[in-house]
Amino acid sequence: MCYNRRMISYAPFYRTLREKKITEYYLIYKQGFSSNTLYRMKCGKNISTKTLDELCFVLNCGVSDILEYVRDTE
Repeated sequence: MCYNRRMISYAPFYRTLREKKITEYYLIYKQGFSSNTLYRMKCGKNISTKTLDELCFVLNCGVSDILEYVRDTE
């Protein structure tokens, strides 16, 4: 289960996937991304800059299409 409150949001990643009609299945089984990596993103956990670079390359997008900073209001 995902319970972390983080200031980095991967919401843009899921919007980018929808816009480009790319599935998580494609990323895992055709591009070789770890299912654990996608689970970590879904839970708002950290990913490496190497993974971020690979996602940008595969999706042909910028970093802002993968993640965004959300200021904690508390």
